[in-house]
Amino acid sequence: MRGIKGLVWEGSVLDPIEGIRFRGRTIPDIQKELPKAPGGEEPLPEALFWLLLTGEVPTVAQTKALSEEFAARSALPKHVEELIDRCPSHLHPMAQFSIAVNALESESQFAKAYADGVNKSEYWKYTYEDSIELLAKLPNIAARIYRNVFHDGKLPAQVDSKLDYGANLASLLGFGDNHEFVELMRLYLTIHSDHEGGNVSAHTTHLVGSALSSPFLSLSAGLNGLAGPLHGRANQEVLEWLFKMREELNNDFSKENIEKYLWDTLNAGRVVPGYGHAVLRKTDPRYTAQREFALKHMPDYELFKLVSNIYEVAPGVLTKHGKTKNPWPNVDSHSGVLLQYYGLTEQSFYTVLFGVSRAFGVLPQLILDRGLGMSIERPKSFSTEKYIELVKNIKN
Repeated sequence: MRGIKGLVWEGSVLDPIEGIRFRGRTIPDIQKELPKAPGGEEPLPEALFWLLLTGEVPTVAQTKALSEEFAARSALPKHVEELIDRCPSHLHPMAQFSIAVNALESESQFAKAYADGVNKSEYWKYTYEDSIELLAKLPNIAARIYRNVFHDGKLPAQVDSKLDYGANLASLLGFGDNHEFVELMRLYLTIHSDHEGGNVSAHTTHLVGSALSSPFLSLSAGLNGLAGPLHGRANQEVLEWLFKMREELNNDFSKENIEKYLWDTLNAGRVVPGYGHAVLRKTDPRYTAQREFALKHMPDYELFKLVSNIYEVAPGVLTKHGKTKNPWPNVDSHSGVLLQYYGLTEQSFYTVLFGVSRAFGVLPQLILDRGLGMSIERPKSFSTEKYIELVKNIKN
């Protein structure tokens, strides 16, 4: 179904050349226009949520009020905390993330209202309430998983109503004292949020939501899709590939060595992780935003230099190879390097951060779907024999 136009998605449109536009705005546009924290450099994800839902850029006061509402609703039910704490440490963080979001179904106002027979014209209101409740609780869920799996199981901070969403997430993870990491969280959550409606996590959230499942169940389904190595888990695989390259090249990142390594990868029947995209035909603007962040904050970082050198070599190799429609880097080829620099080195957790961000993109559309009264998604399927019959009829 690649490229088949079959969804309405208001928040963003992906242009093959220009890349993502959020309500008509490019990433540089939102970096310039959306409200920032006092003294901050990057846009706030809660401001992007407002933009995606309403089509309007919020004021500083409106953004602050939304930050405060997220903080006020951030506490997890005891049964969700206990469920996360009982998960074995070897269970992948994304599986734990999905389990916890599913368990929040107990808090669904939409599910309760539907059971009480609410008029369908009111569905969107309860979907909105659930979405705000869910977004508010994601930092606590993500941080609890991170601290349980990789540290002592204790959260180093609590949600502070005076802080914005990205700053609170950074504090809960244990990086709140690092101003640059806080800025990275704001940027990361913003640019990873939405990428039109056809990608697996967005489409799955929409599909499950079309059955009138609650936002909790719908997002959990989308997270399960995001966990796949062909989607959100790709940033983890990129980093593993970079580490292996660094080891085999003995830290000699000359263009000649990188070119040979790339050809060895391709000739072995493998792909180059972090390059190519189903829609894009130019460098992913999300990659560019992260590259600019790195140039400002970590220009001499070894892994950043490696990524930069690959960027100069890989497009030419992939173009010459001839089997890649888009030889340019995507968002996954850079994000893990930034997190590594600041000490968040556990790459199996990276997709959880992607999941927190993706919630900001898919939940506004779910609210709009309910407001517009969108019907259940139900495409037609055929057996292989039926398709053969159709092709024979076309030939005749």
